[in-house]
Amino acid sequence: MAQSSRLQCLILHERFAEAPLRSPSSSAGKCERGAVTKCQLGLLSLTRRHERSPVCINQPQQVALTMRIHCKVVVIAVCFGVFLLLYFLGGNAADDPLLREVAEQEEKKKEEESNSSRRSHSDFGRNVAGKFAKKPPVEEPLQGRKERKAINRGVNAKSKPRNIAGRPLTKRKRAENVMHLAVVACGNRLDETLTMVKSALLFSLKRIMFHIFAEDPLAPQFEKRLNQWPRSISSKFQYRIYPITFSVGNADEWKKLFKPCAAQRLFLPVILKDVDSLLYVDTDVLFLRPMDDIWSFLKSFNSTQLAAMAPEHEVPKIGWYSRFARHPFYGVTGVNSGVMLMNLTRIRSTLFKNSMIPGGLSWEDILHPLYQKYKNHITWGDQDLLNIIFHYNPECLFIFPCQWNYRPDHCMYGSNCKGAEKEGVSILHGNRGVYHDDKQPAFKVVYDAICDFPFEDNMFQSLFYPIQTKFLDTVNTLCGRIPQVFLKQIEKTMKKAFDEKVVRHVRHN
Repeated sequence: MAQSSRLQCLILHERFAEAPLRSPSSSAGKCERGAVTKCQLGLLSLTRRHERSPVCINQPQQVALTMRIHCKVVVIAVCFGVFLLLYFLGGNAADDPLLREVAEQEEKKKEEESNSSRRSHSDFGRNVAGKFAKKPPVEEPLQGRKERKAINRGVNAKSKPRNIAGRPLTKRKRAENVMHLAVVACGNRLDETLTMVKSALLFSLKRIMFHIFAEDPLAPQFEKRLNQWPRSISSKFQYRIYPITFSVGNADEWKKLFKPCAAQRLFLPVILKDVDSLLYVDTDVLFLRPMDDIWSFLKSFNSTQLAAMAPEHEVPKIGWYSRFARHPFYGVTGVNSGVMLMNLTRIRSTLFKNSMIPGGLSWEDILHPLYQKYKNHITWGDQDLLNIIFHYNPECLFIFPCQWNYRPDHCMYGSNCKGAEKEGVSILHGNRGVYHDDKQPAFKVVYDAICDFPFEDNMFQSLFYPIQTKFLDTVNTLCGRIPQVFLKQIEKTMKKAFDEKVVRHVRHN
C-alpha cells in the first residue's frame, strides 16, 4: 500500500509540474491542490529518508556505468601486457646479441664441464696404465717458472735453439709484453755476458727473452749458470741458446771479420724469423736503467725507419770515421753498433739501395756482396758494413742520444755527451776492455759492483753505496772526474724501483 501511494504521488507530482495550477476559487482546484500538497509532503519525507540511505534512486545506472569503465581499463591493460610479452619473447628477443652471447656462454660452459669430466676420466686411466707400461717421451714439467728443452745442435741457420727457460709464450697478449734481447758470446766472454744479462734483469719491468748465440764450449756453461739464479729473478726472463751460424758465405771468414763471432749480429734478421723486434747489445754493455725505456724507441720510428743506433762520436774532429774511414759511412761521424735496436719484420721486407745493383737487395742478399766489395777497406768489421748499408739508406735509421751507448770516448777527450751530463748514463758500453784493466777505473767500478751484487739483496746498500764509495778513488781519472754522469741515472732507477716495491708491499698489506 505504501508503495502504490508513493507511485500515485509521483504521478501527481509530474502532472503538477507539467500543468499550471488552476485558480484557488474553483473547488476542483482546491481539492487538487490539497492532494498535491499532501503528495509533496510525502515526497519531501521520502527524499529525506533516501538522503540518509547510501543508495540513491539512480544507483543501478551509476553502478553499470562504473563497471563498464573498469572493464575497459582492464581490457586495455591486458592487451598492453600481452603486447609487451610478445615483444620481449618474440622476434626482438631472438635478435638481441646480448641474449645470444649469454646463451652461447652457457653452452660453452656446459661443453667445458663435460670435456673436463671426460679428460679427468681419461687422465685417470692413463695414470693407472702408466704404472704398468713405459711412458712415451713427453715435455718435462715446469721447474719453478722455467722450462727445459733438449739441446738440439745444428750447423746452419735453420738449426733449433739449444735451450728454452721460463714460461712458454702461448698468448699473444703475453708475447706483446715480452722484450727480446740478443747477444753474441765467444771466447772468454761468459762472465761478461752474464753480468750484462744481470744488469738488464735488475731494473727492467717487462719480462725479457734472451737470445744467446754462443760457441759450443760456452753453451752448457750458460745453461748451468742461468739455471742457478734464484726464482725471483728467473721468473722475469726466458732464454734460448743458439750455435754460431752464418747463412751465406764462408763461415770462417765471417768469424774472423773482426772479433770472434761479432759478425753473427748481421744474420739475426735471417735466423730469428719468428721475432718481430729485437735489441742487440755487445757483451760489454751494462744497463743502468730499465731496458723498457730503450725498447720504447720502437714506437718513435717513422714509416721508413727500421733500426736505431747512437753516433760513433759527437765531435767530428776527433771521430774515427770522419778522420780515417776508407769506405762510405752514415752521417758525419758514423754510428756505433754496440747497441742496436731493430724492427726485424721491416728489415726482412725491405730492399736496400746500394752501389752494386740499381734495383736494391734484400738484407740477406746484400751482406756477402757488400763484404766482398769492401773487405780490404773495413777496419771495424760488421760495424763498418752497417755504416755502409745505412750510408745508402739513411732514411731507414733512427738515431738515439749518446747516453744510450756511453763509451770511454765520451769522457777520455773531455766530456762530450751532453745528454749524459743532463740525465746520466742510461747504457754503459765498456769497449776497449776497460772493465778488465785500470785504464778507466770509473767503468770498472760499475762493472764490479753489478757483477758482485747478490741477488735479492737491498740494491741501495749492496749496489749503489759501493759504487758511490769506490768512485771517490776515481775522481782524479779522465772519466771519474764527472761521477754524476755515472751515478745520476742508476740512483734514480733504484729509487724508483724501491718506491714501487714499498708501495706494492703496502698495498698487499
